[in-house]
Amino acid sequence: MNAPQQKSERDVLTNDLREAYMEIFPASDIEEKLKVLEPNSYVAVTCSPTKGVDETLETTERLLGRGFRVAPHIAAKNVRDKKHLTEIMARLKSLGIESIFVPGGDRPKPAGEFGTAFELLRAISEFDHEIREIGVAAHPEGHPDVSDDVLFEELKKKQEYAQYMVTQMCFEADVIGDWLIDMRKRGITLPVWIGLPGAIERNRLIKASFRIGVGDSLRFLRKKSKVAAELMKSPLYLPDELVQGLARYQVMPGSNVAGYHLFCFNQVENTETWRNEAINALM
Repeated sequence: MNAPQQKSERDVLTNDLREAYMEIFPASDIEEKLKVLEPNSYVAVTCSPTKGVDETLETTERLLGRGFRVAPHIAAKNVRDKKHLTEIMARLKSLGIESIFVPGGDRPKPAGEFGTAFELLRAISEFDHEIREIGVAAHPEGHPDVSDDVLFEELKKKQEYAQYMVTQMCFEADVIGDWLIDMRKRGITLPVWIGLPGAIERNRLIKASFRIGVGDSLRFLRKKSKVAAELMKSPLYLPDELVQGLARYQVMPGSNVAGYHLFCFNQVENTETWRNEAINALM
């Protein structure tokens, strides 16, 4: 019997673009913006440090009603205590949610007893729930407030309770690819959704990059001249070069890349237009 033929880079890119998650944050006009997507598209809903989990779940419920496949974020620092978590888990069950993403959260201080994603994951594991997939955050470029060693140890602990991981937004394929190779060597085997910037207005993307900790701001400006040049050459950033650069890592044996997670910052139409054009160019 012949061995199965490895998929080409073109096949992998086409499939991953088609099946990508579009991450949005709750907003009054988000349903209108999402009309450009196919009804059964994958959507992830973030958990605001100020609006909290309730806003995320309310948005999730509305989007489910529109036919989207939704993965809500349940940020650890936004969960007050076991009673609050019990209420959240009951709501997730009533909505039929099969996938959630559990980050630590962006609050300066926890709202209650959960300070890290690992602590919340461990508490969730005590429930008799029907969630098939739980995702956790991963940081190829590090985190402004946490050392690389601590990030790795936390990811290793979270792996026991998770079924996939999503990388922070990053602009450099080699940084993501080298990190992925390193993680596999060190025993992190979770399927990975690669966090990609969508087609975003330049100024908004740069501000968001600094806010969510995509590398250190000074290092970003001083040392990433190629990335800076890419960002500055057009009012609208397009991730074409990044996607092409990632392709060789995606087809490597053992890479276990599940697909793309698109950070669109609610610029849904720009990002969806880019995605469709990129798919058409590959066909």
